[in-house]
Amino acid sequence: MREDASAPAIQLLGVSQRFGDYVAIQGVNLEARAGEFVAIVGPTGCGKSTLLNIVAGLRPPAEGEVRIFGEALTGLNRQAGYLFQADSLFPWKTALENVMLGLLLRRVHEREARERARIWLAKVGLAGFEDHYPHQLSGGMKKRVALAQVLILRPKILLMDEPFGALDVQTRQLMENELLALWQEDRKTVLFVTHDLEEAIALADRVVVFSAGPASRIVGDFQVELPRPRDVAEVRLTEDFLKIHREIWSLLREEVMRAHAR
Repeated sequence: MREDASAPAIQLLGVSQRFGDYVAIQGVNLEARAGEFVAIVGPTGCGKSTLLNIVAGLRPPAEGEVRIFGEALTGLNRQAGYLFQADSLFPWKTALENVMLGLLLRRVHEREARERARIWLAKVGLAGFEDHYPHQLSGGMKKRVALAQVLILRPKILLMDEPFGALDVQTRQLMENELLALWQEDRKTVLFVTHDLEEAIALADRVVVFSAGPASRIVGDFQVELPRPRDVAEVRLTEDFLKIHREIWSLLREEVMRAHAR
């Protein structure tokens, strides 16, 4: 893919998706600049995960177009890494083997893949756990392995679908801060789906709000002008955070109530 340096990293033009007669999302126009962290919030069932799957190239849109760095997306998005909510680790492989697997599939020499996997496990705080299997790791540790597994492939775009939703509050905040620290190093473009508005504001440069489904669409797009670097626990206590939370929640609450009514 030939990249246009001036083009958005992600551009959705009139994107709609259907499943049979059900319209999941309709007429979505969305851009994310290179290096921008964009969080997506909305009621349950509004098509947030569907949108990520379209950007990942896992399913083409029924209507509209997806452009990645200025080029029309056809097939899988080779520029993107995808971190799911559910664990995607192979239980019969160690942490090290899980992290190096993607490199081996790209025909990187085993010795180099092993060394790079050790470096990435250290970067996510798991030095010394290379030979542990998933069942020997806590939920937060497994999520760190999954993050290293994605980032070792050096994607320019990171797609994250409720990645920390199953973690307890304390572990979740630790993982959020670790994600921000890793993101700060090279500023990948991030699309981060979450049900948690506080998480979205604490992490993102922009928060995009989707309407209740069916035929979900974007109803709000808010800049988060909070200084970086951020500590996700401390930033939640600031007046600026509370102000933007009130602003977004006033819109999101209407969509949540509409979804419940349906």
